[in-house]
Amino acid sequence: MNPYLLLWLEGPLQSWGHDSRFGRRETLPFPTKSGVMGILCAALGAGGEQTSLLEEFADLDMQVYAYGRRNTKGEAAPREPQLRDFHMVGSGYDDTDLWQSLLIPKTSEGKKAVGGGAKMTFRYYLQDCTFAVLFQIPAGQCDAVAHALQHPVWTLYLGRKNCIPTELIFQGVYQTSEQAKESAEKLAQAKQKCLAYTITQGTGHGEIITVNDVPIQFGAQKRYRDRQVTILAED
Repeated sequence: MNPYLLLWLEGPLQSWGHDSRFGRRETLPFPTKSGVMGILCAALGAGGEQTSLLEEFADLDMQVYAYGRRNTKGEAAPREPQLRDFHMVGSGYDDTDLWQSLLIPKTSEGKKAVGGGAKMTFRYYLQDCTFAVLFQIPAGQCDAVAHALQHPVWTLYLGRKNCIPTELIFQGVYQTSEQAKESAEKLAQAKQKCLAYTITQGTGHGEIITVNDVPIQFGAQKRYRDRQVTILAED
C-alpha cells in the first residue's frame, strides 16, 4: 500500500492557479495537485519535464482539508476575500540594452506590444488560509521525498514565490489516510483552527467540479489532464 504525506500549507498568501492567462492569474480556493507536485519537485531539485516522476503520482489519491479561524461560537470564521494584486509588466526597461530588451513583452511579429511594451496584469491570492493535504506517494519514493521536504534543494512556496509558508510544510508520513487525517486534526486543534470544508478526489456527496491540474509534463511546455473532485462544506 502506498503511504500518505501530511503537508501543512499555511501562510498569509497562497495562490493555486489552474487556468490562468498572462494578464489575469486566478487562483482556486484550494491547493491543486500540480501545485503540490511543484512543491515536491522543488524539494527534490527536480527541474525540467519530469514526465516519468509525474506519471508515478498521476493517479494517486489527494485529499485537502481547509481550516479557518474559530469565531465566538467555535465555528470556522468566513473566508477572507481574495486579494487582487495589480501589476505593470514590461515597463521601465531600456530597449537599447540587449538583456533588458528581452524582458519587454512583444507582439507575434517581435515588435513592442501596445503601450510601449508595458502590460497591465492582475494576480489573485487567497488570504490567511490553512490547508492540510493528505498526498499519497509511491512507496519507493517515500524516503527520498520525506528527506527532501525536510532538506529542500530549492525554496518551497505556496503556489508562487511571494507566498511564503509560516509553518513547516512536512508533517510526517503515514501508512493510511486516516492516520494522516488524525494527525492533521490534532495540529489544527493546537492552532485553534476548525474544519471549514474538504476536497476529495473523485465523485461523492457534495459539489463536484472538474479541474485541469494533474501534471503530465513540467518544463517549458507544460501539459495537464483533468480530474474530478468533490467539495463538501462543514455544517
